[in-house]
Amino acid sequence: MSDTRQYGELATQLIMESRRSTQTDTLLKYNDSLVRALIREQRDLEKVAEPLALHDGPPAPALIVIETAINRNKRCLLAYHTHRTDRLRDMYWGVGGALPHILSNQDIRSRLSPHEVDFLREYHTSIMEFRADFADELDIMASITQPPKDLHALVKVVRDCGEIQTELGSINFKKGERYMVRRADIEHLIVQGYLEEV
Repeated sequence: MSDTRQYGELATQLIMESRRSTQTDTLLKYNDSLVRALIREQRDLEKVAEPLALHDGPPAPALIVIETAINRNKRCLLAYHTHRTDRLRDMYWGVGGALPHILSNQDIRSRLSPHEVDFLREYHTSIMEFRADFADELDIMASITQPPKDLHALVKVVRDCGEIQTELGSINFKKGERYMVRRADIEHLIVQGYLEEV
């Protein structure tokens, strides 16, 4: 561990990165090197604290300082990863639960760690299993910001999305065309940006 760096300096950098991410409302690239450096610092601090903890009597002041630094680093690591998972959940629901829409975007994909991609896949699987229990009664993927006024919606196709199976049959959505369809059948396409209400 470097003598020129103070305890907790790396953890502070992680927290500042999370703060920048929040202020700019973007998900910054996962800082793997900083996380690994912080974990190495944790291990070094634990090695230094171990012999100090074996002494009888009241704890040495050095031990208290080191344990405080260890606990602070842990809290900062947890805060960084919690912030990122919260942002990932927000992104997931922002596109109406369309995981391929997120993972096919190379700009977003390049900012994620492999563990975050695994998290998104497992989160999606959990949501789909939960949703399957009552899919006939309620669509948890539908937007709730504005309740629908009609059962049907007039939509314009903004991007080609191919043939979609609905209750009344299949519809081939081609860019520029307009359709009057059941809102429940195409709500997810509106959220994902393929269709636009007219």
